[in-house]
Amino acid sequence: MAIIITDECINCGACEPECPNTAIYEGGVEWTYAGGTKLTQIELEDGSNMDAKTKLTPLSNELYYIVPTKCTECTGFHEEPQCAAVCPVDCCVDDPDVRETKEELALKKQWLHQEAS
Repeated sequence: MAIIITDECINCGACEPECPNTAIYEGGVEWTYAGGTKLTQIELEDGSNMDAKTKLTPLSNELYYIVPTKCTECTGFHEEPQCAAVCPVDCCVDDPDVRETKEELALKKQWLHQEAS
């Protein structure tokens, strides 16, 4: 699973610095795969490559948001998702649309941080 931020978010920003993958961004802020990771290139679905520093469209213009392809639920860093642990209004919750096993999350962490398996 990945974590999402619901519309109950009060935009306090407590979650953003807690993310070990820099998967959390303020509403309206562009994001990159390179931020908080060791990625330099991303292979796209069509087989082409994109520079990991390419700025991508914000997933929300109003609230803090989590990029699901960068979220590992803190697997390999902490026992629980730190965004949820620090959120004062409990709006960091499991994303029902993105279901991943602990093994998949661990592999995603390895990929994001370019760790040997």
